[in-house]
Amino acid sequence: METHRIVPRLAYRAGRWERGGRSVAAEVPVAIVYNGTTQAVMMATPEALEDFACGFSLTEGIVSDLAEMTETEIVSLPQGIELRIWLAGAAEERFHARRRAQVGPVGCGLCGIDSLNEALRPLPVRAAPLHLAPADAEAAMKGLMRLQELNFATRAAHAAGFYLPGKGVVLGREDVGRHNALDKLAGAMARAGLGAPDGALVITSRISVDMVQKAAMIGAPVLMAASAPTALAIAEAEAAGITLVAVVRGADFEIFTHPERFTGSETADVA
Repeated sequence: METHRIVPRLAYRAGRWERGGRSVAAEVPVAIVYNGTTQAVMMATPEALEDFACGFSLTEGIVSDLAEMTETEIVSLPQGIELRIWLAGAAEERFHARRRAQVGPVGCGLCGIDSLNEALRPLPVRAAPLHLAPADAEAAMKGLMRLQELNFATRAAHAAGFYLPGKGVVLGREDVGRHNALDKLAGAMARAGLGAPDGALVITSRISVDMVQKAAMIGAPVLMAASAPTALAIAEAEAAGITLVAVVRGADFEIFTHPERFTGSETADVA
């Protein structure tokens, strides 16, 4: 399926009307179905869908390892796409224990969760001894920008990337939904065998608590973002041992939790 298309538009610029076209991103309903039961319907960009299936399953705690997914099928239907996933025994039991009815529009990552305990589930603590220099934050964001082909064409897509010190952003995924982009990246990393503790996640969006939860499930010790975090995201990142780097603007950025992973932070004047 197409990821974007050119549509006609009428623009008003510099005091003049101008006819032309604009490339707009595709957005389709994608149902994630486990063993015949729909778990979620997300509005997503129809690409890297096997990565999406794998990443969503991992970050939502449905599976702990890709080996628990015995088969994945992508089925195009008139009304959208179904990602049909078959789970092994232990994962199937885990799925039924956490099952929820969820419709996730863009910008909402906790829609449909049926209990407060599920919304703020305990996260694994990440204590990886990763060390970064201040220049790594700028390099990570610039590296991610270079991989944003869909956003360059449409100006309507989020991106998530995996940054390795000394190597740059080695993997990136895009989607109209910020959560979907991170899930696709998680799946791509797992399928490629990339070790999350060795690097940092970098995203184009704000940092809400669900993005921190996904980062913790991926196993990343550092999460960098173009925009600011919420108060709850900061609290959860602190508890999970994740270094939260936000408002990355060129060489400037702000650290909200666990700054010890950045060289020079221990001598910073915070008065």
